[in-house]
Amino acid sequence: MAKFQQRESGSDNGLPMMPVLLALATVVIWSGNTIVSKAAIDVIHPASIAFYRWVIAFLVLAPFVLRSAWSERHVSLRYAPKLAFLGLMGMVAYQSLAYEAAKTTTAVNMGVLIALVPLISTFLAALIADERLAVTRIIGGIVSFAGLLYLTARGNISNLIEGGVHVGDGLMIVAVFSSALYGVLLKRWRIPISTWLQLWWQIGAAVLILLPFWLASEKSPLTAANLPLVLYAALPTSLLGPFMWMIAVRELGAARSSMFFNLFPVLVAALAMILLGERLESFHVIGGGLALLGVMIGLRQPAQLAAGT
Repeated sequence: MAKFQQRESGSDNGLPMMPVLLALATVVIWSGNTIVSKAAIDVIHPASIAFYRWVIAFLVLAPFVLRSAWSERHVSLRYAPKLAFLGLMGMVAYQSLAYEAAKTTTAVNMGVLIALVPLISTFLAALIADERLAVTRIIGGIVSFAGLLYLTARGNISNLIEGGVHVGDGLMIVAVFSSALYGVLLKRWRIPISTWLQLWWQIGAAVLILLPFWLASEKSPLTAANLPLVLYAALPTSLLGPFMWMIAVRELGAARSSMFFNLFPVLVAALAMILLGERLESFHVIGGGLALLGVMIGLRQPAQLAAGT
């Protein structure tokens, strides 16, 4: 039970504001990338944009970290297996498996499984990263999960049953587990090199892993039509987002940071309304409201709850 009583980073009286803002900004950026992915379907092959984004991110970051990469090469080599595994989990597994899953499962099923990330992260963080298993986090995860079920089912729970069970659901379960495990291991391993350098090595591993898949796939050249989409996927999504997320996980813990994943479908829906002209429906308000409430509950400290009783 001792590990459940450990203090996490941050004060007992409240959350550090900067990591919270970084986690929120990251989810906003990644939500925007969902819109970009939809727009990219007709202008670039998925394997090409997946490979190009990480190559560009690797090359852009290289001039800023090469000196430290050389000076800290012995430390980096010592932790190379862990950095490569983080690259596999965080940069390759989730997105690649989600793309394959989308071929054989429904959007509703995918949305439901993605909503499990915070709950899986909460239990993995307690088991692996010695983070406190807070009741507020479990309750918040359940409330958000209920809201996201309602949102992804578009207000009709029977849609969840009608979706059935598919091969892609198994792939999505592995993808969701990979995403949750990535955040937990970031907190657990605490690799003693700078965040930017860690990110660069992880991206390098992702490029090497994705290279044979890109070589074996249909290749799309960069054009005026797809270049802005690739750049969004490469710079804010693949560089700035992961950097901010790594800081948030370090400061807030993997379980608490993962609560922000519950805002992902809500933000995607909001961006779709703003950019794609989709209509605001009652299930957006109800499901999104429950998801937001769950995040607020999950982020609260036990001391705050006690003070309010």
